[in-house]
Amino acid sequence: MVSKDQGIGGAILAVCVIVAIGYIVTLFYPSWLCYLGFNFSEDGVRFWTIAIPVFVAFVAIMFIGAWIGWTMATT
Repeated sequence: MVSKDQGIGGAILAVCVIVAIGYIVTLFYPSWLCYLGFNFSEDGVRFWTIAIPVFVAFVAIMFIGAWIGWTMATT
């Protein structure tokens, strides 16, 4: 029997591996999206494949910085 924490950890691991594989496949072989019915240019797919994670990381870093600033200002 696995504990609840181990089950959640296993699910997180599985999701992260699937997302990483999907990201790598999309970055290096963007035409696979055409098989799903999407009609995107390969350059556009590559751009957004890089731009979206960079945007999310930038916003996350800014959020952490704002949280640190808020904590320092209010304590």
